[in-house]
Amino acid sequence: MALALSVAPTSSSLSSLLSRTPNPSPNFRTTHLNFGSQRRIYTINPLLRSFKCLQSSSRDVNASPFSISAIASSSSSSQTTELVPYKLQRLVKEFKSLTEPIDRLKWVLHYASLLPQMPESSKTESNRVMGCTARVWLDAELGQDGKMRFCADSDSDVSKGMCSCLIQVLDEASPVEVMELKTEDLAELNVGLLGGERSRVNTWYNVLVSMQKKTRRLVAEREGKVPSFEPFPSLVLTAHGIEAKGSFAQAQAKYLFPEESRVEELVNVLKEKKIGVVAHFYMDPEVQGVLTAAQKHWPHISISDSLVMADSAVTMAKAGCQFITVLGVDFMSENVRAILDQAGFEKVGVYRMSDETIGCSLADAASAPAYLNYLEAASRSPPSLHVVYINTSLETKAFAHELVPTITCTSSNVVQTILQAFAQMPELTVWYGPDSYMGANIVKLFQQMTLMTNEEIANIHPKHSLDSIKSLLPRLHYFQEGTCIVHHLFGHEVVERIKYMYCDAFLTAHLEVPGEMFSLAMEAKKREMGVVGSTQNILDFIKQKVQEAVDRNVDDHLQFVLGTESGMVTSIVAVIRSLLGSSANSKLKVEVVFPVSSDSMTKTSSDSSNSIKVGDVALPVVPGVAGGEGCSIHGGCASCPYMKMNSLSSLLKVCHKLPDLENVYGGFIAERFKRQTPQGKLIADVGCEPILHMRHFQANKELPDKLVHQVLSCESKR
Repeated sequence: MALALSVAPTSSSLSSLLSRTPNPSPNFRTTHLNFGSQRRIYTINPLLRSFKCLQSSSRDVNASPFSISAIASSSSSSQTTELVPYKLQRLVKEFKSLTEPIDRLKWVLHYASLLPQMPESSKTESNRVMGCTARVWLDAELGQDGKMRFCADSDSDVSKGMCSCLIQVLDEASPVEVMELKTEDLAELNVGLLGGERSRVNTWYNVLVSMQKKTRRLVAEREGKVPSFEPFPSLVLTAHGIEAKGSFAQAQAKYLFPEESRVEELVNVLKEKKIGVVAHFYMDPEVQGVLTAAQKHWPHISISDSLVMADSAVTMAKAGCQFITVLGVDFMSENVRAILDQAGFEKVGVYRMSDETIGCSLADAASAPAYLNYLEAASRSPPSLHVVYINTSLETKAFAHELVPTITCTSSNVVQTILQAFAQMPELTVWYGPDSYMGANIVKLFQQMTLMTNEEIANIHPKHSLDSIKSLLPRLHYFQEGTCIVHHLFGHEVVERIKYMYCDAFLTAHLEVPGEMFSLAMEAKKREMGVVGSTQNILDFIKQKVQEAVDRNVDDHLQFVLGTESGMVTSIVAVIRSLLGSSANSKLKVEVVFPVSSDSMTKTSSDSSNSIKVGDVALPVVPGVAGGEGCSIHGGCASCPYMKMNSLSSLLKVCHKLPDLENVYGGFIAERFKRQTPQGKLIADVGCEPILHMRHFQANKELPDKLVHQVLSCESKR
């Protein structure tokens, strides 16, 4: 490698700003490298001594062939430069020596001036780095010497400077060195940009992730071990239309534009008979497509998560609706019925979509003897609070509340609920249930908080510190035998494909997904490329990122991996189309990726060994679902078979028959609970109390005095 003696000149556009740029390391030297046909010039710090490459202390012998351990053992990484840690340390020292933000910014711009020009032919969509405020391109190649070479550019000098810094650290590094660099290793390079542009800082992280994705692929190609992964099915939306990729996506897209006659039929009967419709996000695409179109003509249709469904029903009753039809599982219609009664609308009829039980694997887990045993243990350890997921039956909530003081929660407020409970009652023990994945993820979240500063923790909850988080962890328990069969599908195979193909995309994950998917989305969340939370949190995140891209008014391709039930796509598509349709930006592409098998529409036999029994209905299952392999249930992966019992034909039949004077659809009525609890109280009354406690918390940001008194009273009786 030839060494030149002169420093590459700065660009004229930066000359005035850089005229006073501090130089913390004046002894630079310039090196010429070849990248394809492009000759490249880099300024490199003098190497005073070698630093040993930081290798992982343990290797998983069963790891994927595309894991870091496999890359480390490949011939392309047999020779390491042992320079990456040293280069990074030198770079960090440079930035740390500049105490003023403006000087650090100037130093980034100085690096931008040293970045060689990238060939225009490399500025392709496939080389775009997602998640950056500006447009950033990155290309890479694996040399015959087994070393990585990178080339980058940006239409922003700041982003260009960040790319230049990372390339100085990782250019000519071995693949294993590239893969072992962590995003947190770059934290000390944060520039402190004027105006606190957090998204600019994330450029460091997003470019690194893209470098690692390209490195992983190049090593696989060199080794002849390219995985047989096919792209996940997806919907690509532009201002001009929708393109469906893969059979599963085509099936989803088919219902986004429903027949006008079906929409008109539904709207007419809803208006005539004053019927409101509340539906969950996880409805079948056909149903959601018709409901979304009908919303334009009849305002009393709501598609939401389970908590909002009951609120929407009350709003509809206040507006004069005489009937509410519920498209969801049975605990949702129970909640709607109970909340309407609490609000004084006992005469408003509530109808389900089947005379069969519309169950829920998670709600069923909370009705099992194991959950009762779990609560009995809690009752023997006062002061205790039971935090129960809203996705449980009213009967479960009632029985639980008589054993242990109980408050309901949603996936969007569970963390704040638990933190507030410990803040108000420091000696408390919290028992969460029944979702085991969510429980494990909550504990993992709090464990991660022990690595934060007091200031960072206070930003999450003002009454907590590092000491309080460490103190509460041993007193936070979760039920370990309850799962949602839908979220269970996001297992190892799906996660491995996401890591290989979509690690640089926006990752979304419901708080109920297994730990691997949760961890992946949490890592992305740190660099503002992911979200973990409720269905509404996911929808809001996608809306925010698309709106930001629309506002930038440049060509861009955003990818969102949908880590929850596929039924959400209808609401997501509606939001995206609205944003794209209201913008002059006709170049923006938004891709919604379904992390499912490409053959998820495969039909199976009706043999009982390949089916799930829901009431008297046998729903087909593609082999592999139980193993979390991301295959298909009832025509689509990550689709709830119970939710699919809510069909459009059932909705129309019920609506046309109302008011059901002949009681033909008596089995469809969401009955009031007339049974009593062990203490002789009505289940409907006791079961609503934990919900009301949650509503008080949502409105006032603290647990109600009544609940606190119930918890402490149990302690005093001990």
